[in-house]
Amino acid sequence: IMAGLLMKELIARGDLQRCLVVCPGSLAEQWQDELYQRFQLPFEILTNDKLEAARTGNWFIENNLVIARLDKLSRNEDVQAKLTVPDCHWDLIVCDEAHKMSASYFGGEVNFTKRYRLGQLLATTTRHFLLMTATPHNGKEEDFQLFMALLDGDRFEGRFRDGVHTADVSDLMRRVVKEGLVKFDATPLFPERIAYTIPYKLSDGESRLYHAVTQYVREEFNRAEALQNNKRAGTVGFALTILQRRLASSPEAIYQSLLRRRERLQQRLREVELLKRGADLAATMPLCDPDDLEELDDAPDAEVEQIEEVVLDQATAAQTITELQREIQTLQRLEKLAADVRRTGVDTKWCELAQVLTDIFQPPVLPGCAADDSIPYGAGPIPPPKPSRLQKLIIFTEHRDTLNYLIQRITTVLGRQDAVLCMHGGMGREERKKAEESFKHDPRVQVLVATDAAGEGINLQRAHLMVNYDLPWNPNRIEQRFGRIHRIGQTEVCHMWNLVAEETREGHVYRTLLNKLEEARAALGGKVFDVLGRLQFEGKPLRDLLIEAIRYGEQPDVCARLTQVIANAVDKQQLAQLLDEHALVHDLIDNTRVRKIREDMERAEARR
Repeated sequence: IMAGLLMKELIARGDLQRCLVVCPGSLAEQWQDELYQRFQLPFEILTNDKLEAARTGNWFIENNLVIARLDKLSRNEDVQAKLTVPDCHWDLIVCDEAHKMSASYFGGEVNFTKRYRLGQLLATTTRHFLLMTATPHNGKEEDFQLFMALLDGDRFEGRFRDGVHTADVSDLMRRVVKEGLVKFDATPLFPERIAYTIPYKLSDGESRLYHAVTQYVREEFNRAEALQNNKRAGTVGFALTILQRRLASSPEAIYQSLLRRRERLQQRLREVELLKRGADLAATMPLCDPDDLEELDDAPDAEVEQIEEVVLDQATAAQTITELQREIQTLQRLEKLAADVRRTGVDTKWCELAQVLTDIFQPPVLPGCAADDSIPYGAGPIPPPKPSRLQKLIIFTEHRDTLNYLIQRITTVLGRQDAVLCMHGGMGREERKKAEESFKHDPRVQVLVATDAAGEGINLQRAHLMVNYDLPWNPNRIEQRFGRIHRIGQTEVCHMWNLVAEETREGHVYRTLLNKLEEARAALGGKVFDVLGRLQFEGKPLRDLLIEAIRYGEQPDVCARLTQVIANAVDKQQLAQLLDEHALVHDLIDNTRVRKIREDMERAEARR
């Protein structure tokens, strides 16, 4: 909306004829729809068919209002060449989710990603350049200044040195924190938001399965490290983290993952035995470029699922047929354990979610009775949500197997199929739009079960309740998910529940983090959620801490150190400093000026 207002203003001044919007693939249609519906700007989305059908050979020259997907431009040099021809100059280029164009320092050298190179290219082909992001600063000042160099290469030239190399950004940035925004009557634009942690203990069968799979993951990690092949070790490590996350997700997800992995590795074993006894197994293994794995956090949901399935099913540290046979035997044993847990129907995580569903949707049995205040939703000035069948709830999971499993079980609890909808990366644009509209406007729909396909670019403020059934290993995703309901137009306090397995290694790390965040929220308010993605744990992301917990968490000294690292990262003083930096430009209007602007607008309206 802000970008559309800028475009209309530039058009009114006669300063804008050609405009290019670059955004993540999953947001292209939303940009097109909203720019047309709200501003009557008929943007066209770049596709391969349009490129090939161009009359002049360059589709960009033929169209003045264009939307292009970020990775379509960053990965295709032929398309970039068309952007740089002399006749293809733009009046305005807008980059949405611009933090994805970041570069970073590693080992004293700058690691320029393909997306950053694209940003440098776009900066040279336009008069006005607008970078839009909620997270411009990842916690490292040197990376932030590389990012700002896209706007002014001279001012931010050379590597940042603390205390020596500082640059004023106030003329290049406009930024406010959600909790600082007010309406014309000086009341907050956004309601409060609060998160609750629901710890649960694994059953005996689930605990045996967890320890057996974790042991397998640890052993395979060690074998992958011994390969002395960084690309292959990275790919195997990625596959193992997927397995561990699915283990934490649901019995259904880990069973299906182990089954598919065992079947694919058996298939590869048969192929290698047929071709040549003792053949090099690595030759047929899919390898992922480290840059591509880094970018997966920002990739569309469907692309992530596709890559995860290929890597999880095929990546192995086995170097010989004998080693592969041993790994298949281990997988068969784990698969049997998972099948046993699945067959018993015992799922303590689901039981906790079922209790949340009951507390949210079941009003008191007797009319006139108040809801039980002893429900452990949390404490403090924000009251728990009152039970009502008219409320709507969003449940986030990371895996399609778990999503299907939850739909089945939630439908049974609520007693109606039409009470539950789903949204995932495999759905087409129209299907996803239909699900979104039904969730918002159909009173019969109570629950939306979604993967992170619903975590970006979708307006779901019709709901104010959310459950993280699976906690993401990138904490920025928590803020993205919360942001689906904590949006302009939301009138209710937003509540979020996080399910955490107490006795697991990664669960211990996450519970420590969530407890510290709740302490900080009580002191600093809901704005602590805005800086989740910028938390650094001794210079490492949360993912690295979780992997360390899985591999070495049984050692008391490692466990104690990880707890201390989290405590340091989520220290109230540290968070307050992050929030201060997060605002970057302190451009706020006080209440007196708000009232004056409102009076001026009312006078202008009366004259009209």
